[in-house]
Amino acid sequence: MSTELPIACSLSAGDLHVRRAQIAELGDDALVEARVEGRHADLSFKGGAAVRERVERFVAAESECCAFLTMRVEDAPDEVRVAIDAPDGAELVLEELVAAFRSAPQAA
Repeated sequence: MSTELPIACSLSAGDLHVRRAQIAELGDDALVEARVEGRHADLSFKGGAAVRERVERFVAAESECCAFLTMRVEDAPDEVRVAIDAPDGAELVLEELVAAFRSAPQAA
């Protein structure tokens, strides 16, 4: 019996739209750099307690709806970093998630 989590987001279309808007806002406000290589992504955000709190909320929320992703939040000098690992077959999902930090939300 497989214990792998399904590669699927559990958000409804409306909730997904709201989440993407929140991600884009965090990206506009605090994203410094984002890199995706295969099944791994590294995101760097401006440092500070308020940004870290927002990043932690993002990670907690995404960990619930996309449980197949593994995310870690780390502090670095003047930055908050997030490392995201995706299972085999979820590369496109990872790329889309990272791209959402760089895009304005679309009208419904």
